[in-house]
Amino acid sequence: MRRSTVHHDGVTIPVSRGGRGRPLVLCPGLNSTQADLHELIELLRRDHDVVTFDLRGHGSASAAGRYSFDAFLGDLTAVLASLPLREPPVLVGYSLGADLVLQHAAGHPGTFARLVLVDGAIPVPEPFLTEADLPVFRAMWDDMAKEQAARQDPARRVLLSGPEILDLNVEIDDVRAKILGRYREIDRPISLIVSTSMAGDGGEELVERCNRNWRAGVDRLVRERPDVTTSWLDADHGLVFTHAPQVARLITSPAPTS
Repeated sequence: MRRSTVHHDGVTIPVSRGGRGRPLVLCPGLNSTQADLHELIELLRRDHDVVTFDLRGHGSASAAGRYSFDAFLGDLTAVLASLPLREPPVLVGYSLGADLVLQHAAGHPGTFARLVLVDGAIPVPEPFLTEADLPVFRAMWDDMAKEQAARQDPARRVLLSGPEILDLNVEIDDVRAKILGRYREIDRPISLIVSTSMAGDGGEELVERCNRNWRAGVDRLVRERPDVTTSWLDADHGLVFTHAPQVARLITSPAPTS
């Protein structure tokens, strides 16, 4: 295991690297850290030289003055720019991390071998955050932020407040409304790993609506890009934690050939 730091935009980003094989860069999602993804990372290291890191305000990364989508994208770009790589890496992103690696890949053609997007970067037809649902999400993310800030293990702490998480999700909705155009700019293989019940399997109307929207977004993508390899896992959005072996197998599967 090799550890280093990247200094970017006033933020210190911890980077970890280990394993063997083709380079693979794993970008965590919002509210997830390298420590949270430990099981998946260790499995991937059996077949890949895995690089991962903490986004600003997450885990061992320092806090930041802003937590916007572009700021997180800048963190990913800075980490990739710092890496000595012998060949183009596989880019893997989970949740928000999937959106980040897709946006980076679209702007940097020829610098990666393939994309693997895990339950993120879905071109949903409707925004998740409607005016009517804002109070529910606001309360949920306020509670989540308090729990994450109180974690005993500093490597698993998340410093973002509830309002900052809410604002980011509003921004992610806007990014995903335009994301199909970014898919059109990718000329390398893309694999998608998707949960069947992103919002869980409760019977509440909001849960069912979120799950339908997620599945409709996948259908929309497949119609636009039928060459995208799509794999479904019977899980919720925490699939990288609850189904790490299955996710690792899908990530390390050979890239599809045309």
